[in-house]
Amino acid sequence: MKRLAIITTHPIQYYAPVFKLLHERGNIRIKVFYTLGSGQTAKYDLGFGKTVSWDIPLLNGYNYEWVNNTASDPGSHTFNGIINPGLTTMVMEWLPDAVLIYGWAYRSHLKALLYFKNKLPVYFRGDSTLLNETKGIKKAAKYIFLRWVYSHIDHAFYAGKNNKAYFLQYGLKEKQLSFAPHAIDNERFSQNKHKDVAELRKSLNIQKEDIIILFAGKFDVVKNVELLLEAFINLNRQNIHLLLVGNGVNEAILKDQAKKSKVSRNVHFLDFKNQSYMPVLYQAADIFCLPSKSETWGLSINEAMACGKAILASDRVGCAADLVKSGENGFVFKTDSLDSITYYLQKLIDDRELLNKMGEQSGMIIKEWTFMAIAKAIENKLLNETY
Repeated sequence: MKRLAIITTHPIQYYAPVFKLLHERGNIRIKVFYTLGSGQTAKYDLGFGKTVSWDIPLLNGYNYEWVNNTASDPGSHTFNGIINPGLTTMVMEWLPDAVLIYGWAYRSHLKALLYFKNKLPVYFRGDSTLLNETKGIKKAAKYIFLRWVYSHIDHAFYAGKNNKAYFLQYGLKEKQLSFAPHAIDNERFSQNKHKDVAELRKSLNIQKEDIIILFAGKFDVVKNVELLLEAFINLNRQNIHLLLVGNGVNEAILKDQAKKSKVSRNVHFLDFKNQSYMPVLYQAADIFCLPSKSETWGLSINEAMACGKAILASDRVGCAADLVKSGENGFVFKTDSLDSITYYLQKLIDDRELLNKMGEQSGMIIKEWTFMAIAKAIENKLLNETY
């Protein structure tokens, strides 16, 4: 049986289920090498300002090994936060037929790309896009550097249209690319949480017929939650509520902005919620909005769609090109444009029937974006490898 070594930082709720599925299907053998350090199931998240430990199992059902990380400041927040002197030896001793590396922007991961080139087929997974490309000398230097980086990759699994365009821009050819959609656990998010939803709405004093607009994530500059809040305030509607879930550096600013508004009673803040509770939040809402100034993908949109919700996203959200069908399951607004986001919010909240139809369409679209599709793409490449 062919063997695939997988190099990634730490257990992540969007990756671990794929590893488990690959093991269970039994078509290939895998071993995951976690590079952040021994037992790093919890991780300090700078954006949330707290240590995050997911409350769903991420280490069950597949073969893995912790790799010793000797970085003086260990973490995935910096290039030098992951240094694994023994990584390549550990991988080679397992005798893989190919290696799959998640992300190159860590010292050990880049070193592995360079080391395995011409020794083993090197596969790659990343979700970068061209949506926020710089201009001038920096762009030219970046172009040269990234062309060099990706010259060490034999095959990449792209998540969507914007990610594919990025790989093509930096030197990979069509034949070196396979579609492996970004996915979440659609089944877990779509399980009915009616009782918990009713309790949440009651606790926030939100009537059953009232509309909820939801944002869930980090309160930081990039997420641009202030824009969403400003648009909501300008709408000045008493039967519409804005639910902001998360934490971050802009939390105090947002709360102050909401407190000073005429609709302060309709703006609700909840602290960061773990994975097991997220389906309740999505199912309680009618509209999910991701107003980010920059977002390589936006898996929260996958999650909201699995819960059957209408979507409003900025045009700098990477997944919008694939998942948000304008007028069908939501709208895409111009980044950082108050007029644009307000216009589409107005269209959504003024038509409850439209909201329901868009939610149903979201559920239909996201059915094809699964962990199984990722697993099959990986298997197909390895099993047909002619390196």
